[in-house]
Amino acid sequence: MTEVNNSWVLVTGASSGFGEEFARQYAAQGHSLVLVARRLDRLQKLAETLREQYHVNVVVEQVDLSQVAAIVQLHERLRERGITVDILINNAGHGLQGPFLDRQVDAALEMVQLDIASLTAVTHVFAQDMRKRGRGKILLVASLLAYYSVQNFAVYAASKRYVLSLGEALHHELKRDGVTVTVLCPGMSDTGFAQAAQQKLTPMLKRVMMQPAPVVRAGIRALGSGRISVVPGFANKAVVMLARTTPRWLNQTIFSRVMNG
Repeated sequence: MTEVNNSWVLVTGASSGFGEEFARQYAAQGHSLVLVARRLDRLQKLAETLREQYHVNVVVEQVDLSQVAAIVQLHERLRERGITVDILINNAGHGLQGPFLDRQVDAALEMVQLDIASLTAVTHVFAQDMRKRGRGKILLVASLLAYYSVQNFAVYAASKRYVLSLGEALHHELKRDGVTVTVLCPGMSDTGFAQAAQQKLTPMLKRVMMQPAPVVRAGIRALGSGRISVVPGFANKAVVMLARTTPRWLNQTIFSRVMNG
């Protein structure tokens, strides 16, 4: 039987992909969970599974995180229930592949809203509580694309660069308040994200694709040890090293070809 942990973990984007895997791994450690996403049926099914398998507390919150007012209301509901979020996994995100001008501007702005504005709002609301308590942990999920400006991923890559920059700054800013901030930068992973983003998977991408479990384990481990950021997987680490050691025009050209075929 799983040993129950008294701390609460809030996971955004918990209905699938990395979010679902974060929920499973933290439940296996005995943490109580707040699962947040828009797809209520999938959240309820996951919550039922975790309760039965790990005997942990699971609260389901159907929230459209693109609405800042909904984020504030979520925080208020949890406060009224006496739930203190000790660990925040800020994972919700959205992506699309394709030429910038071939997409409606509304689609680009929806991505900016969720990947940048909403992530910022969720982080700000719950980090305030953590600072007052003098403890807490926040994991921001970015992407390997945070290190590159990739054609046909212009808005998505730019949004993930923002997440990485924000997280690195907050790591230093909140450290003195007892709050740990870590950024997880996964590469291509088998989460269903590529299909949702209408991304064409090249043979090379298929070869380096990671499963969600080791990516999430790396994120949890890095957050627990207080690291500023983590890039899971040897191949992904090599890609970051390439970005840091080669001329920008060259690595951008290479990576754009890898991502687009």
